[in-house]
Amino acid sequence: MKVLVTGASGLLGGETARLLVRQGHEVTTFQRRPSGVDGATDLPGSVTDDAALRRAVDGAEGVIHLAAKVSFTGRAAEFDEVNVEGTRRLLAASRGAGVRDFVFVSSPSVANSGAAIAGLGAEPADPVRAHGDYSRTKAEAELLALAADGPDFRVAAVRPHIVWGPGDTQLVERVLERAAQGRLPLLDAGAALIDTTYVDNAASAIVAALHRMEHIRGRALVVTNGEPRPVGELLAGICAAGSVRPPAWSVPGRLARAAGSVVEKVWLRAGRSDEPPMTRFLAEQLSTAHWFDQRETRKLLHWTPGVSLDEGLAKLAEHYRNR
Repeated sequence: MKVLVTGASGLLGGETARLLVRQGHEVTTFQRRPSGVDGATDLPGSVTDDAALRRAVDGAEGVIHLAAKVSFTGRAAEFDEVNVEGTRRLLAASRGAGVRDFVFVSSPSVANSGAAIAGLGAEPADPVRAHGDYSRTKAEAELLALAADGPDFRVAAVRPHIVWGPGDTQLVERVLERAAQGRLPLLDAGAALIDTTYVDNAASAIVAALHRMEHIRGRALVVTNGEPRPVGELLAGICAAGSVRPPAWSVPGRLARAAGSVVEKVWLRAGRSDEPPMTRFLAEQLSTAHWFDQRETRKLLHWTPGVSLDEGLAKLAEHYRNR
């Protein structure tokens, strides 16, 4: 199969493209900087460029769309342009090129209003209730994608939850950096039960979705490791893998959420491009339960995680020892 993967310079996009190459597919990667995926044809470009998108989808049978603006802060217009309009442009280019299958890689945050999640499936995406511009625009983009599903253009959404692994700069590196500086608190003593997804498992689920479009078209599926653990235990495991002292001080979650809202506004008004130390969304993620029922996902995808949480932490520790 000839497959286009957007956003392959990121951790999950790169692993997804590498898995497709290993399976023998003809893979093209499309992103603003080189993907570094051996065996794939690398095309530079942006999802905001219609001409570049038409070149990227030419001849493709399947598209896996991971490219997005991922941040806790930033101007709303930037999120809209990349996440919503970029998806709209890619959908149009894909249909025009005769692409058969389109997998939109989404996020469980598209259906999360900040309340605890305990054992739910993939609730409908809701841009109005989603917290933050990233979640809002991913929700809008997911709705656009699923609405495009039709007889000759099969579309499904996969929502990997908190993806991490060796080389991860979004979660792992930030945890280790802040823990090493003593700036990483536990919220509500780190007791919230959360689930995450090791990167290899997230990639294999996305590729499984491409192969199971007949059974999942028009639907959204949440993907996790299926091993909920207290957030404090998970952070301690990451810190141990990176040989950093784990966080030992606690802040009330209610206070962190309020402070995060203030910090977001300060960062935005100052026009800062770096990530703030705390946001309301981040505080919610660290202080409320969020784990999902994986039975339907595994049944529909004919998929199970290949790497357990403990095995993933061992691989992370090996990565830091070798580095």
